[in-house]
Amino acid sequence: MLKADQLKEDLKALLAGRRPERIEGKGTDYTEASVLLPLFVRDGRWWILFTKRTSTVEYHKGEVSFPGGVVDEADNSLESAAKRETFEEIGIREEDIEIMGQLNDMRTVRSRFIIHPFVGVVPFPYAFTVNETEVESLIEVPLQFFFDASQPRPFPITQEGHTFETPAYIYRGVVIWGATERILEDFINLIRPKIRLY
Repeated sequence: MLKADQLKEDLKALLAGRRPERIEGKGTDYTEASVLLPLFVRDGRWWILFTKRTSTVEYHKGEVSFPGGVVDEADNSLESAAKRETFEEIGIREEDIEIMGQLNDMRTVRSRFIIHPFVGVVPFPYAFTVNETEVESLIEVPLQFFFDASQPRPFPITQEGHTFETPAYIYRGVVIWGATERILEDFINLIRPKIRLY
């Protein structure tokens, strides 16, 4: 078995063997959303795919995020919502996404979302079709980077005239913070003790 394939099997077993922490959204003023943490293999190494949001979207303008969005009544499940939104934003067909498992739910403070994150493996290379209304660009970061002991690090963020310090992963000038950073940190802390990168 190829080393990349071994990591995939290890990850699937790890995520299947745990119950993610859930946050109930019904009956609250929070909106439920699902996102996909997309993993892919390039040159025998694992990478994570992110989107940079446009400055015209309603929430989290210009931020680095995972593909995803609001859960619709027509969605069969939280997982299907993550797949549908990924297709709508970056054009990965639902049948091309292999879900490995689900991470702990996360809340956003300012925009008041409950986020349901799923980890999935996607093909690469791929003919991505970017929804230019929502996505400015795609960003690829090697999984190994997030194992660096210096990450995440404190980073000053300015919003609405106020500056505050928050944990962030910083890769070649790309700043990953907020809910995306917290989902990533949860993922890395989960796999770090049990999965060896190849």
